[in-house]
Amino acid sequence: MTITVDKPILDPCCGSRMFYFDKSDERVLFGDCRRENISLRDKSSKSGVRHLSINPDRMIDFTRLPFSNESFHLVVFDPPHLVRNGRSGWLAKKYGKLGENWRDDIASGFSECFRVLMPNGTLIFKWNEQDIKVSEILKLTDQKPIFGNRCGKTAKSHWLVFMKGAEA
Repeated sequence: MTITVDKPILDPCCGSRMFYFDKSDERVLFGDCRRENISLRDKSSKSGVRHLSINPDRMIDFTRLPFSNESFHLVVFDPPHLVRNGRSGWLAKKYGKLGENWRDDIASGFSECFRVLMPNGTLIFKWNEQDIKVSEILKLTDQKPIFGNRCGKTAKSHWLVFMKGAEA
């Protein structure tokens, strides 16, 4: 089933929408494969507990997006990046976890994100090198980033910007 959209931005792995200034931004279609509310122990939190809400607009699988070709001006692709963290671990609950076939999943995710992106549209890709180097991830797409930035306390998080050409 193909879904028609009326929003210019897709985030197919929104999680808890951590990096959004407005977590209810009407321009974004927030998608994820899970919907859950979790309370996590957190010594750095004033109450000692942190609440995590994953509540997408649509339940979707980033490897098989239910949208027509060239539906979005901007796609934000921030897939799970962990393979070694246990299912009950705080990081796995917060970010999700990749399965054994993570290479196929990420390659399909890139392909799907570029498929639903309009020509000359922008793909913002976020990756953390906790378990897998970004150089390994970039081998999973034939698209080349324009520029990027490392950030975080250990400079393991990468933000990369791609632009879909008319021929892609």
